[in-house]
This record gives sequence, C-alpha cells and structure tokens, in this order.
Amino acid sequence: MQHQAISTSLSKIAISSLLFLVCIPSFAQQYKKKIVPVQDTIPTFRGVQVSTDLVGPVQLAVSDYGQYEGAVKVNLKDKYFPTVELGYGKANAENASTKLTYKTNAPYFKAGVDFNLMKDKHDIYRIYGGFRYAFTIFKYNVASSGLVDPIWKGNTNISATGISGSFHWLEALFAIDAKIWGPLRLGWSFRYRRRLIHNHGDIGAPWYVPGYGRYGNARLGGTFNVALEF
Repeated sequence: MQHQAISTSLSKIAISSLLFLVCIPSFAQQYKKKIVPVQDTIPTFRGVQVSTDLVGPVQLAVSDYGQYEGAVKVNLKDKYFPTVELGYGKANAENASTKLTYKTNAPYFKAGVDFNLMKDKHDIYRIYGGFRYAFTIFKYNVASSGLVDPIWKGNTNISATGISGSFHWLEALFAIDAKIWGPLRLGWSFRYRRRLIHNHGDIGAPWYVPGYGRYGNARLGGTFNVALEF
C-alpha cells in the first residue's frame, strides 16, 4: 500500500509538472501581448511655425552690424522639424584709428532640420538639436583716407567698391522653445558655426559676412525667437 501511495503521488506530481510546463508558454504569450507598446497614431503633418529673431535687429541698432531673419518650420509628428531661414545682413563700420570703413548688405539662406529631444514629444515644451547649411553671395566696399604709408610716411587712400564674395558654412544648434498662449511660442537657440567654402577678392578677407557675422570671431552665436504655430 505504501508503494502504491508513493506511486500515486509521483504520478500526480508528474501530471502537475507537465500541466505547468504546458501553461507557461500560454501565460508568457498573454503577458507579452499586454506589454506591447501602443503605437503613436498622431498625424504626420502637425502644422507650420513662422518665427522671427529679435537678436539681430537689436545688434544692428547698438553696433556696426546685424541682421533681420525669419524662419519657416514644418512640424512632422512633433519629432522632426525641417526648417528654412532667410535673412538680410548689414554692416557699416569704421575703424577709429585707421579710418578704414567697411560696408555691405546682402541676403543669406539657411536650410536644415531640428529634432525634438524631449521624451514626451507632444509636450508644450521642446528641446531641439539640429543643423543648418547656409550660404550668402554678397558685395562689399572698403575705403580709407587715413592710412600712413610705412615707407613714404604719407597718407594713402584706399577705395575698393563692389568686391564680390561668397560664403558657405554649417551650423550646429541647441534650442529650447515653449508654448506661451494660443499659437504664440517663445524660445532661443545657441549655435556653433563652421566655415566650409569662401571666396573673396584680392583685397583681403571681408570684415563682416551677412548671416555669418564677423569674419574672424563668429563661430558662436544665438537667436531669440518669437513664433506663431498653426
């Protein structure tokens, strides 16, 4: 009887183990189905944003150079933002010691894309990383009547007008903006510029390049943007 009881118990254990092994895949499959992430069904096209930069006009008002700039940005799924920026740069500067003057004004063009880095892509706040390809074709004038000739010690006059130049560069950017009220958004961007291709006359490098800034020290820059998103 004892052997029969042991045999019966072993049989029950074997059957239970077999049922457990059979049920595990079914439970696991049901669990997998429960944790499948919900797909984002938001439409691809989410709107268009039109903006203008306030830093350039202020810079133009308080210094010898600056720019006016506007941008159009397309919102794709609140994740990707193809962007086009158009601007008009101006400079009218004079060196107090050399009496050398520099003048230019020309449009410039930028195109690129921003990526929303926020975990919640649909939040009213956005953090962007992005890039721009930019170029400008411009003409500039250089003149001076106060340069002292190092050999003859007399005044040397310089006058060069309509010098042609072109400039291509890349910009890497980090930006933040937020919805303030209705379609109104405010934000700023920090930019690092890298020159690609440039061409200018034999007289030397231009003092200012529209859209890029001062020729020698314009790698860093920024914008403060007021935007309407529809």
